[in-house]
Order: sequence, then structure tokens, then C-alpha cells
Amino acid sequence: MNNSIDQQFVEFVVKSLVSNPDAVEVTRRIDEKGVLLELTVDPEDLGRVIGKRGATAQSIRTLLRALGTKNDARYNLKIVDNGVGGGDGDDTQSSSRHSDDSTSSAAKADDDEHESDVVRNTRKELADLDDLDV
Repeated sequence: MNNSIDQQFVEFVVKSLVSNPDAVEVTRRIDEKGVLLELTVDPEDLGRVIGKRGATAQSIRTLLRALGTKNDARYNLKIVDNGVGGGDGDDTQSSSRHSDDSTSSAAKADDDEHESDVVRNTRKELADLDDLDV
């Protein structure tokens, strides 16, 4: 599998965030608008990848823009909702690429459910870091 640096970068960042890293998949397409990276994750991890009000997804997109500056490329990230909330799944494939926000109401609901776990884990990690002698 010959993944490009942009695919590897997104996979690394997202796999670090999610609880099921084996379900992370990044596909890459090039068209007249630049490079489109489509990110698919386990439905339970969708809220973690998007983040509260899309903050995590926006952060990943910002990092991709920095990578694009280095590589003289324009990157777009599309987070694919693979249809846990119902429907036939075709809606996500035909969603507009011009808006960089691929957040859905189902993902926001997942985010609210996982927020307390994420906050607890973050506080624990910060407490562990405070104990380190650097």
C-alpha cells in the first residue's frame, strides 16, 4: 500500500484520537480543486473526530493546510458519516464539498455522550503529566 504523506499524516492523527483505530480509512482523490481526503471512522468514534462544534475536525484541517503550504498543494478533508443514523448512506457521498464542515446532528449527539469520558480522560492525562519530573 503506497500511501502519500498526507494520507499517512491524517491516519496518524485520527488513529491517535479514536478508540477503534483499525476502522480508520483515508482515501485520496485529486481533482481541479486540489486533493480531497475522505476520512471514514467507526460510527462510535465520529463524535471524537469531529469534536465539540467541529473544533477537532477544524484543527485537523488547519494542520492539513500547513502541510499543503509545505507541499504546494490544497487539501480538503471530508469526514464521511457512514450512516449509523439511518438513510441509505448515499447522502454522505453527495454532500457538498465546498463547505468544509461535514458535521452531522448524529455526530454532535455522539460528541455530547463522549464528552464526559473525554474530559475525564484528559484530566487524568494532565494529572499524570504533572507528576512527571522533567
